[in-house]
Amino acid sequence: MLRLLSIEIHKLKNSRASKILIIVYFALLTSIALIAAIKFDIGPIQFHLAEQGIFNFPYIWHFNTFIAAFFKFFLLLVIVSMMANEYSNKTLKQNLIDGLSKKEFVLSKFYTVVLFALVSTIFVFGVSMVLGLIYSDYNEISIIFSDLEYLIAFFVKLTGFFSFGLFLGVLIKRSAFAVGAMLVWFFAETIGYNIFKWNLFKGTDVADYVFQFAPLKAMWNLIDEPFSRLNAVKTLANQIGEDISSDFGIHLYEIAIVIGWTAIFIYGSYYLLKIRDL
Repeated sequence: MLRLLSIEIHKLKNSRASKILIIVYFALLTSIALIAAIKFDIGPIQFHLAEQGIFNFPYIWHFNTFIAAFFKFFLLLVIVSMMANEYSNKTLKQNLIDGLSKKEFVLSKFYTVVLFALVSTIFVFGVSMVLGLIYSDYNEISIIFSDLEYLIAFFVKLTGFFSFGLFLGVLIKRSAFAVGAMLVWFFAETIGYNIFKWNLFKGTDVADYVFQFAPLKAMWNLIDEPFSRLNAVKTLANQIGEDISSDFGIHLYEIAIVIGWTAIFIYGSYYLLKIRDL
């Protein structure tokens, strides 16, 4: 595994675009801390976002993993361009000539995907821990380390998403078209879900049941939006007579669905390379 990873890391070191995207990605993850600086002073009304409890333990694990997941697009660009470069620079063919099997080649890419997801998760853990220790009203050890399953869900979500990008990169061979294909798939899922939800099966849970098995929807379902958990939002909802209670937990079956898609994407990447004449 280390040998295969070292090959990919060496390639990334020689890619200026990849290094810039990776730096931008981790800079954006760090920028979550800037949320603490958001203040609104409108006459007698003073609003400080950090004081609304978003950095309280254990809520911070939910909030930060949800926000951080939006930045994964930057690493997606790294992964699809990584595959595109293999074709355009003919390094894929050279690797195979040098003795790397197609299975090892795909594994090297998958290990890189897992490494990106793991480092991202550790980074979000570190940023969240620092922010929580500074701003949280609750600093008991038992509270700090509760709800860490959101980090597991974050890791699984990123691994699945990057694996999807890897598959599209292998399938299409061009980074711009691969990213375009991801966007087309996203819009197709979104439109399909809304047709099921508001037209074909309005007033039922059919759309949610069916589309929980769609890849991007399954990844989205891993970490639900956290804003409805804020006391200020709950108070406002109660004042206008709205019930926003929801299940915000991490469910094993949702993790299993994403892991299943990850396996499909990785095997699909291997199968495509196996049947192609490179």
